Order: sequence, then structure tokens, then C-alpha cells
Amino acid sequence: MPSTDAATLETSRDAGAARAPDAATVQSSLGRIAAEVASLVDRLVGEPGDLDRVLDVITGADRIFVLGAGRSGLALRMTAMRLMHLGLDVHIVGDTTTPAIRAGDALLTASGSGTTTGIVRAAETAADVGARIVAITTAPDSPLGRAADALVVVPAAAKLDRSGAASAQYAGSLFEQAVVLVGDAIFDALWHRSGLSANDLWPRHANLE
Repeated sequence: MPSTDAATLETSRDAGAARAPDAATVQSSLGRIAAEVASLVDRLVGEPGDLDRVLDVITGADRIFVLGAGRSGLALRMTAMRLMHLGLDVHIVGDTTTPAIRAGDALLTASGSGTTTGIVRAAETAADVGARIVAITTAPDSPLGRAADALVVVPAAAKLDRSGAASAQYAGSLFEQAVVLVGDAIFDALWHRSGLSANDLWPRHANLE
């Protein structure tokens, strides 16, 4: 019998051998990623679910609070910036100047698994004070999905899914790309509804850079 360390090493080598090197190029990877994103967008457009309700929650909110972790959090910060450009009162959860959330506000958040501890806890706090919750997740039956007033279900692999069945990309990348696109689509829809021009929005861009 091999030792435990030897057996583990052998298993690791076997797992590594399951993915043979190929002659991938940046161009081929871009094509593969673009095909996955296009397929995901087609599904979101064909099965919109709560997408229009998301707009209702955001437009009906006094203030928008934005929270995500890791790459999803970075993607949501991009959305927060665009909502600010529209003139909405937007706060990033965790910033030192972020006030307390209250009734009449909305929490916009994303978690692939829907179980990220800090995000679920924040959603519970928001619900307790009467704020409404917009959640982007792959898991509608997760704690975050169940807490949401408006839910965007993204048919993409979450970070811990390494099976390659939902996406050939690594560690939830397709979900994070979807968060960027959904955020931009939310902004774009709100912008077109507002009737404001690009020139109207431009003065809100940062000038302390």
C-alpha cells in the first residue's frame, strides 16, 4: 500500500492529467468566453424573471446600498458608479462614510452561491429594518435568494463548481462577467427611462483623480 502522501500525490497527478495542455491563444480564449457570455445573455433575455422588478426596486428607493465580495464586489462597484452618474444616492457597504440602511432604501448585492456569510447577514439586516433587497445569484433557493425582493438568477457556474458543466471558465468567472453585464443593463435601462443625455450625466464624473 502506498503512504497517504504518496496516494494523495498520485491522485493529484491523475486529476491534473485529466486536463491536457492545449494550444490555446488569447484569441481562442476570447472566442470561447464570448460564446459563453452570448449564450448566458440569450437565456437571461429569454427568461427575464425579476429583471423589470429590479428597476422598480431601484427607482423606488431613497438610497441604494451596494455590497459584494471578491470579484463580484468589484463588478458591483462599477454598477454603483453608473447609478451615481444617474444622480441616485448610492453607497458602498463597508466604506467609512456609508450611513445606516433604513426603511425605504434598497440593498443591491451579488453572490454566486447565495450563501456568502457577510452578504447574507447584510441582507437579513436590510430586511429587518424594512429595506428592499435586489440579489444576483446562481442559486434562487439559497438564503440570499429567498431574502430577495427582486431576484436575478444567472445560469452560470458558481466559484466552487469546478465540474466544467456550467462554464469552461475558472472559478465563477462567467458569473462575475454576468454581474458586470446585468449591472450595465440596469443602468442603461434606467438611463433611457430618465430621458437624460450623456451631457447631463457627464458633470457627475469624478474630477478629483
